[in-house]
Amino acid sequence: MVTFTIALLLLICGYFLYGKYIERVFGPDKTRKTPALTMTDGVDYIPMPTWKIFMIQFLNIAGLGPIFGAIMGAKFGVASYIWIVVGTIFAGAVHDYISGMLSLRHQGESLPEIIGRYLGVTTKQLMRGFTVILMVLVGAVFVAGPAALLAKLTPDYMDETFWIIIVFLYYVIATLLPIDKIIGKIYPVFAVALLFMAFGILISLYVNCPNLPEITDGLQNTHPDHLPIFPIMFVSIACGAISGFHATQSPLMARCMKTEKEGRIVFFGSMITEGIVALIWAAAATYFFHENGFGERNASIIVDSITHNWLGTVGGVLAILGVIAAPITSGDTALRSARLIVADFIHLDQKIIRKRLYISIPIFTVTIAILLYSLKDSAGFDMIWRYFAWCNQTLAVFTLWAVTVYLVKAKKNYLITLLPALFMTAVCSTYICIAPEGLSLSTTLSYIVGGSLTLLALILFIYWFNKQKSSVYEKI
Repeated sequence: MVTFTIALLLLICGYFLYGKYIERVFGPDKTRKTPALTMTDGVDYIPMPTWKIFMIQFLNIAGLGPIFGAIMGAKFGVASYIWIVVGTIFAGAVHDYISGMLSLRHQGESLPEIIGRYLGVTTKQLMRGFTVILMVLVGAVFVAGPAALLAKLTPDYMDETFWIIIVFLYYVIATLLPIDKIIGKIYPVFAVALLFMAFGILISLYVNCPNLPEITDGLQNTHPDHLPIFPIMFVSIACGAISGFHATQSPLMARCMKTEKEGRIVFFGSMITEGIVALIWAAAATYFFHENGFGERNASIIVDSITHNWLGTVGGVLAILGVIAAPITSGDTALRSARLIVADFIHLDQKIIRKRLYISIPIFTVTIAILLYSLKDSAGFDMIWRYFAWCNQTLAVFTLWAVTVYLVKAKKNYLITLLPALFMTAVCSTYICIAPEGLSLSTTLSYIVGGSLTLLALILFIYWFNKQKSSVYEKI
């Protein structure tokens, strides 16, 4: 428990110390009017209280990642704790904060527009399609899981199909209605359920004081399938450390914030909170694996076992409701983000519901098609989830490079995002080489290719950076 406790304290300190530093680097302007005040439209641009925005942002980004991802990541051993702490503080929270603040500075711009602003028109066009596809994948994969859990908690006639229909109908409503009508009212309640679950497990960890492995025992890989820690663990944990998906959600809240000073609480704070949730579940899962072996592959069974054993029947049900709420509330805002990304792309005003339907109907249709495929093929869900995980981290790579370019141009400390950008470039390029859903290359060859691509990215950055300096000197 010593390593876990230190990791927990580091995450908390990360918010107050490194978060304050990152805020100082960016330089929020208290006097600048935000788009929520200058572009209020009663649908997407609506001023909301800070506490509510934080709750919504936390629930938007949470999904299944910090729970299921952390549980699967725990199979790799104590290394999972280190990545959750280091990744959350120095990569994920910085990624979320700066991308969110840039959206706030540019009228609540969607992520592809922000990336294109700093990486060029070609990259913007690529990211428009890539991001919408990712949002649709999130909407699809975050239906089946909650529906299956709800089916277990309800009478037999309310089977999985019934709940899939109900959840998807909710997605339709939440995507189309003004953000304060559904999301603004029920998200804080769901966020409390998710935080209660995490807090209950945290207290149980200290009450039961299980014999968890310590960092002093070494960082040996304990994964039963002997998958390499790098890059597999860094993609498996995903949302519990860094996630490109988060930057797609930030514009939703950037359109509701009343001042730039809220940014550290909303963007940096929600990522730190998610990191804490991931750390708690990684520790609980580590205990489960050491007690029951590493054979269990279904994360929902592990969640059910841990919550009922440690929190009792009532606490277990509340905890499961938190697990249900997390993916549902990421799925609906993913589809809402898809609508806004397309709307920004084609410059279609969203005040009138008819115009929202023009965009939303095709998005719903594609989402249903992917969902039906995942249900028809027993391996369909796993395949879609793996592609989602890689796409998710790849989007984080593009976002990190975009904010690095911004920091260089703004003459700010660009190393805070350059180093995470290089690391995540290595992770994603190596993963697609080594993964079975990718190129299935040997470990050695995958490392060579991943390392070479990362080195190439660094060389291109240095070349661009020197050109920037040369142009400044020429102007002088």
